[in-house]
Amino acid sequence: MLIPESDFKLISEKMGREPNTVEQGCFLNLWSEHCSYRSSGLLLKTLPTTGEDVIIGPGDDAAIVKLTDTLYLAIGMESHNHPSYVDPYNGAATGIGGIVRDIVSMGARPIALMDALYFGSPEIKKNQYLLEHVVRGIAGYGNCIGVPVVGGEVMFHNDYSGNPLVNVVCVGLLSKQHLITATAQHAGNSIILIGASTGRDGLGGASFASKDLSSESESERSSVQIGDPYTEKLLIEATLEAVHNGVVESCRDLGAAGLAGATSEMAAKGNLGMAIDLDQMPLREESMTPFEIMISESQERMVLEVKPENVGKVLLIADKYDLNASVIAKLTTTPNYTVHYNGEIVADIPIHLLSGGAPYTEQASIAPLKTSDISPPEIETGNLKGAILSVVSSPNIASKQWIYSQYDHEVQIQTVIKPGADSGLIRITPGVAIALSSGCNPLHTFHDPYTGTYGAVVENAMNLATIGAEPLCIVDCLNFGNPETKETYYQFKQAVIGLGDASKKLHTPVVGGNVSFYNESKEHNTTILPTPSLGMIGKLTNVEIEHLPHSTIQHKGETIILIGESKPELRGSEYYHILNTKAGSVPTVPENIEQILSSIRGLVQTGSVTTAHDISNGGLAAALCELITPTHGAEITLTTDKLTDTELLFSETYGRMIITTPEQTLDQLQNIPHTIIGTTTRKQELHIITNTEEITLQYKEIRQAAETLTKIMKE
Repeated sequence: MLIPESDFKLISEKMGREPNTVEQGCFLNLWSEHCSYRSSGLLLKTLPTTGEDVIIGPGDDAAIVKLTDTLYLAIGMESHNHPSYVDPYNGAATGIGGIVRDIVSMGARPIALMDALYFGSPEIKKNQYLLEHVVRGIAGYGNCIGVPVVGGEVMFHNDYSGNPLVNVVCVGLLSKQHLITATAQHAGNSIILIGASTGRDGLGGASFASKDLSSESESERSSVQIGDPYTEKLLIEATLEAVHNGVVESCRDLGAAGLAGATSEMAAKGNLGMAIDLDQMPLREESMTPFEIMISESQERMVLEVKPENVGKVLLIADKYDLNASVIAKLTTTPNYTVHYNGEIVADIPIHLLSGGAPYTEQASIAPLKTSDISPPEIETGNLKGAILSVVSSPNIASKQWIYSQYDHEVQIQTVIKPGADSGLIRITPGVAIALSSGCNPLHTFHDPYTGTYGAVVENAMNLATIGAEPLCIVDCLNFGNPETKETYYQFKQAVIGLGDASKKLHTPVVGGNVSFYNESKEHNTTILPTPSLGMIGKLTNVEIEHLPHSTIQHKGETIILIGESKPELRGSEYYHILNTKAGSVPTVPENIEQILSSIRGLVQTGSVTTAHDISNGGLAAALCELITPTHGAEITLTTDKLTDTELLFSETYGRMIITTPEQTLDQLQNIPHTIIGTTTRKQELHIITNTEEITLQYKEIRQAAETLTKIMKE
């Protein structure tokens, strides 16, 4: 028996007989947590997924959101966590390949990628190896297919040792008339498999993703797909040419669960059946069994629904791009999923039982025990400068240039704002651009999954606001441990509620995403921090690029304004993480966050803001250090009897931003908290006066501290 006993009994009851080996292989993957969302589906249904700009929400290969009257965006987010631990290069590379094909299958050309990466301490050699090869995999695949990586996030914590997270966002652009979906259209139409041949790589990848990692997991390399970006590039062009020629009725990427997943889901969505002939499959390995052919997750493959009279046209397009293509199936009126091999029927399953028939199970949940109150530490007198530099040098705060310098972020020549800023920016037309932001703060969600996830939505919206962009939508990758553990399911449930409440508050729908459970390592005896990683897409119209704020100081003599209210909220902050303390209060979101975001966007759009930088990880201290350049510095005064120096500098309260402007007063800020905290200078230094100290940090000192990750990875 390949599948759990309870599933075996249910399937046998529904089918009126016991499933054979091939059928069990299909159910093993289609009913896996990774494909069926059986522990999360009920909760995900509570998320707001609709809006005036949402054309297609969750349930297809990618979401579709209206950008203009004639242009749509296709947006998706996926994880490739377990494969990236077992084989970091190919695991990360095929994660890129898979999410790109999801976008292409909607008729869209991929135009941007973002990566959200979470690893164990980079001081550990194994983690260095994983990071190095994951980044190489992303760069090697993304650069070859010509899709720019324009943003992302990298976080480090020892709980990711043994189970790193590799989450990827992809955005595509399409004309309204070229939109296609994964919903099968008509019985009698042919199904063409196009792309690479099928091999034994990636066998059971979906079921592999639905179990814990252990010290033996590295032996499961056959579960990791092997990517070929050059074939992917040909497949992108061939698929889009077929779509633009009007000969594709529906389309689906062969991703999780391989052929079994793509074809059964396509037919089920159209309330049709499918008859598959495995003898027509292009294979690259001899003696593959029907079981292996059905669940192989070999990469660079798509299935296209084509009218019989258009089959020849699609085969000619495939030949033009030197791709394999074969008619492997037909859609039927009978809602059964039938697989033929060597003249025999090797599988015959009710299609809605296989696709969509897995029972939902809402797991039991219980709040983890709270740690007892701990007295918060305070900076030792005279050590303020050292505390700031220790935060700046933390791998979580330090420059990530070593990573994003390996990506080609200028290919397609539409990238306006490159990696390293608060958000990426892609020009679409002379008057329209999209802004992109991704990530979350797992240190916050660990201490309070509801508020931390709510804050992650706000944080991404603040990133977009630095350039005046209005949020269009959210995609998510919800990474958690074993959902059968009550504490883990509690974290997941609270995170989903927080995501839903925040998206409602900001009127930004959650249009798609992914849930990744079982992110635990028996080898290291660790469970990852709750990591609800997000991608957010925003829109700018009537864009004047030269008037957009920079993320660093540009001119001397400008006023530096702190927008938002700082609170004594250091629990889960980077500073307290360095000190290894769980003291204090978790960062919160201000009640008037809508007003704060609206005011900032309106202010930025006036063109009166020269510099805008969100305050997030590392607090105000890190943000101020990141403003300083080799030519410009700042004079800052932070004195108040309401907060200590530690709270002023390192609190990570949400909804705050630093701006510089040549103006002294700004009408748009009248109704939101803001404080003038200093002036920009021509000095290469950051000079700070606080309640108790007066310190100066030279640009070279800050820069040297921020090179931590580069130094580690180049050793």
